[in-house]
Amino acid sequence: MTDMFRTKESYPLPPIALLDKSYTREEDENEIKTTADKIADTLLSFGVDAIITDINRGPVYTRYELKPGRKVRVREIVNLLDEIKLRVAAKEISIKAPIPGKSTIGIDVLNKTPSLLHLRELLESREFRMYRGKLPFAVGKDIEGRNVIYDLVSTPHLLLGGATGTGKSVFIHTVILSLLYTNSPKEVQFLMIDPQMVELPVYKRIPHLIMPVITDARKSSAALNWAVAEMEKRLRLFSAAGVRDIDGFNSFASCASSLNEDGESQYDPLPRLVIIINELADLMHAARSEVEEAIYRLTRLGRIVGIHLIISTQRPSGNVITGLIKANMLSRIAFAVPSQTDLRMILNTAGAEKLMGNGDMLFFPRDYNKPVRIQGAFVSDSEVSSVVKYIIAHDTEDLFDNDLHRQVASQLEYIQLYGDHRTESEEINTNGPRDEYFAEAGRFIIEKNKASIGLFQRVFKIGFNRAAKIMDQLAEAGVVSEESSTTARQVLMTMAEFEQFLEEEL
Repeated sequence: MTDMFRTKESYPLPPIALLDKSYTREEDENEIKTTADKIADTLLSFGVDAIITDINRGPVYTRYELKPGRKVRVREIVNLLDEIKLRVAAKEISIKAPIPGKSTIGIDVLNKTPSLLHLRELLESREFRMYRGKLPFAVGKDIEGRNVIYDLVSTPHLLLGGATGTGKSVFIHTVILSLLYTNSPKEVQFLMIDPQMVELPVYKRIPHLIMPVITDARKSSAALNWAVAEMEKRLRLFSAAGVRDIDGFNSFASCASSLNEDGESQYDPLPRLVIIINELADLMHAARSEVEEAIYRLTRLGRIVGIHLIISTQRPSGNVITGLIKANMLSRIAFAVPSQTDLRMILNTAGAEKLMGNGDMLFFPRDYNKPVRIQGAFVSDSEVSSVVKYIIAHDTEDLFDNDLHRQVASQLEYIQLYGDHRTESEEINTNGPRDEYFAEAGRFIIEKNKASIGLFQRVFKIGFNRAAKIMDQLAEAGVVSEESSTTARQVLMTMAEFEQFLEEEL
């Protein structure tokens, strides 16, 4: 099924053959039948009238569904949990009483030979291939063996918590690969922050990166502040275009109403930006106030402009997951943690189940009523490396924004000097040396008698941020008018006046 994902423009989506196939260790049918008989005999010995109506084998647990008799109370079966566990001799058993949407009770028994769920199985599934979300990612399988696919746009921000080695990093890899298998660099871009310098640097050369993977905690706060500035810039752009969100803007940018008198679009579609923070605790230790404020602002308005956060931590304490951050990150995933206190810090509720590690999680997006237990997919380091190498080898367009890298470096220097991030009026690189395209850009817009950031991007083959910087410098010099939410920018100088300005100022 190497052609299941379509090539998008110049970006060749990686073939599914780069990922390993799942192999299942089939539980002995006699073992499953023996367990079912032991459950039924235990209930019968205590005078409980119930029959097993269905058996669903998941990758880690097998669910035995019971149909209680008319006079049997649910509590009678729940109270027999320890007795059933003794008779079955399983490492772990839990009871779901009743199963939501059904008139049955579920007894979940840990498999003696758990199956390893590979990411490829989920990406090849009908649920993933038919999913209509813009940023779909594979979550895993629920306890009944059903594939769980979710959309990062619906999340729209995700908080992960769990002890070391419980599956957080593997889950982040599955999300990244899910997006790489479905989106080109023009549709989604990543800003990756990994102070531990272990998991994310493998992606350092993919074209989806908006700048190199950040491993310095102080530089991380500068990058987050850039993301806030980018969010505010997009909001101003939406206001000028008269749209409400990124979907509306991208539709407007491609429709006839956005064309100028020469038939060219005034706007270019914007990619969604996924910000991944691999260990929040390190950032909070290095620059608590800057990081907390930036995350707070991004989580409040980021969804509108297409900016999504995935934040992971192995220390889910109050000084890391602060109330300000927690209140705005409503979708959460809890992996195995040492105590119920840590679990409650992540989910705001105690988990009845004891998570087993190795991708065993409680998945609690904002539109769920309660956490759902899911077995996450596994992806190996070699699989990640193979996909990354394929994308790099077949990349036909250099989309890396080196100018953005310089902007963040400049803001980092400002923070180190003054101990605070810049305000909106002190935006990065607005003041300072003229861009090398300043004079050429000025002459171009005067000659064409029109000015737009998208026009600079197309003519000079530069990124949005650099084009916006040039436009800001031209506006400051009085060559064009300031940005307005109701009218396009006006060219204010003649060619002679601009040449005179260049002689006097430069």
